[in-house]
Amino acid sequence: MLSRIAESLFWIGRYLERADDTARILDVELQVLVEDPMIDEEHSCRQLLKVMGVEELPSVVNRWTVLDLLAHNPDSYSSIASTVDAARENARGARETLSTDMWAAINTMWRGLPSARAMRSTDMFAWVRNRTAMIAGIADSTMTRDEGWQFFVLGRSIERVDMTARLLSTASLAGEAQLAWPTTLRACGAYEAFIRAYRGVEADGLAAEFLLLDRWFPRSVVSALVEAEKALSTLEAGGQRSGFSDEGLRLLGRARTELEYRPLAEIVYDLPTEMERLQRSCAAASEAVTSRYFSLAESRVWSEGVTL
Repeated sequence: MLSRIAESLFWIGRYLERADDTARILDVELQVLVEDPMIDEEHSCRQLLKVMGVEELPSVVNRWTVLDLLAHNPDSYSSIASTVDAARENARGARETLSTDMWAAINTMWRGLPSARAMRSTDMFAWVRNRTAMIAGIADSTMTRDEGWQFFVLGRSIERVDMTARLLSTASLAGEAQLAWPTTLRACGAYEAFIRAYRGVEADGLAAEFLLLDRWFPRSVVSALVEAEKALSTLEAGGQRSGFSDEGLRLLGRARTELEYRPLAEIVYDLPTEMERLQRSCAAASEAVTSRYFSLAESRVWSEGVTL
């Protein structure tokens, strides 16, 4: 497969997942701000923007600043509008490998975004989640399970790890944990699965454990890391008898084992720092993939100083 096409499919997966998860993170943040009138709005919003990699902030920061920088502003690289536009541009670059249905779904989402931005915030977030879920379903049912599919899944999985880490950081930094964790579970579509897994017992530590370590829930960090490893293992034809010839595979495997084999209490004790470390691992793995498979392609940037 041409590296140009492979890179486009990798970034289609990443950008669509980023738009979906940014909508989920914003949903969590705004619900907590509405339900907890005692929270310091400016401090909470500054923390969220920092977690999302926004460096330059205006003098006044509030929920409207957050919505502009992370949802509506097409000139902000962290915004939903920017990522949907980037996904569509990459889809144009890989037009000959995408099914007609998948191209139409991505293009329709791009065309419908200006109307969605005029909706209430919660309605816009639901619209983004529904459209990205529809595109993922179309990809699942129309893409041949060849190298192109593996790059698409790889990009989606790496981005899911990174964004779930940001979502967990957001929840742990929220002023009222009793509100933040149930809201976070619902934003991930995980609340019912969590209740069934823990037989109705609700606790912050259990919620963190579920979103970090549950192997059966597809939005958990460990589950997404396993999917990324599978995709890279498939792309690495034959492998080798010892060690790892693929640096990205080694980095993802190390990140997974560090989560699975460390005590949960040790991870949760300083969750934002642990999640920042996980994000750096994702950045390093993405850079390794770019170096090996997209050597002629220009590196993409998620935030200043962090190449993805």
